[in-house]
Amino acid sequence: MRELLPAIDEWRAAGVGFGRAVLVRAFGSAPRPPGATLLVADDGRIAGSVSGGCVEGACFEEVGRARRTGRSRVVRYGISDETAWSVGLACGSTIDVLVEPVVRDALVAAARGAATTAVVTPLPPDAPTDADAAPADVGDATRQALAEGRSRTVITPEGQYFVEVFAGPPRLVVFGAVDIAISLARLAHELGYRVIVVDARPAFATAERFPAADELLVGWPDELADRLELGPGDAVAVLTHDPKLDDPAIRLALRAACRYVGAIGSRRTQAARRERLSGAGLDEEDLARLHGPIGLDLGGREPAEVALAIMAEVVADRYASTSRPMSER
Repeated sequence: MRELLPAIDEWRAAGVGFGRAVLVRAFGSAPRPPGATLLVADDGRIAGSVSGGCVEGACFEEVGRARRTGRSRVVRYGISDETAWSVGLACGSTIDVLVEPVVRDALVAAARGAATTAVVTPLPPDAPTDADAAPADVGDATRQALAEGRSRTVITPEGQYFVEVFAGPPRLVVFGAVDIAISLARLAHELGYRVIVVDARPAFATAERFPAADELLVGWPDELADRLELGPGDAVAVLTHDPKLDDPAIRLALRAACRYVGAIGSRRTQAARRERLSGAGLDEEDLARLHGPIGLDLGGREPAEVALAIMAEVVADRYASTSRPMSER
């Protein structure tokens, strides 16, 4: 729901009421994950989605009904439901959608916060259930959901609960304020990443060149290590082609166990780089985590095309994707 905050702020400022529909459970190859949210304003405006377009029309009507009655309910849409054909859910999946007449302040605060947190919502007693799910403890399930960063519905002896996880924005740290980095920062920002650009050259790391960057740091990687506080949740792209900056940045990222570490350069450059890094104390297990050449091979060579290839690999790595076409998932 984080991406819907601008709409929430705009509608609240204008005094327009609104409710929401949120995906709480999915069976099969649903196009959106649990937690996907559709907002519906009293003046007819909408923001977000729960299914990528399949059931938004039906959810629009359900939110309007909830606004009139003040009651929440869970609606199941699926291929086995005769309603599915009328709303267009032809992807073969079944989804449960919680419809609420208002968006609670606790949800907005959680979406606005920088830290990863969860909000637990009891589902109505008549909500459809999952016959195959084993009962669980809501506290244990919440801790697991936070660890995985994924929302889920939990069945307990007392009832069903939706554990809605609001993950803090992922970070992309870019070493090298080069032309590719300009496009990369913009793409990452649009995908919800917090972007930090690092370069030892003040003339390169400027706000004019990087309007999409959340933070610009001037200095050498080792000098900035304490300020960066790299960790396992971070993605790092090393782009300068200069071993004086590239090598320390890679060592810093690999030793911090960053989730993704990629470095630009040809295979010959990569081989020489790996030899230097090995001589600097990195072992084969460390070097195996280095993506180089960086990015998925999309065929493009222009700066924006290379940035797209890098961001595609960062996203694929984040979701442990096999890079199969969407239609095969």
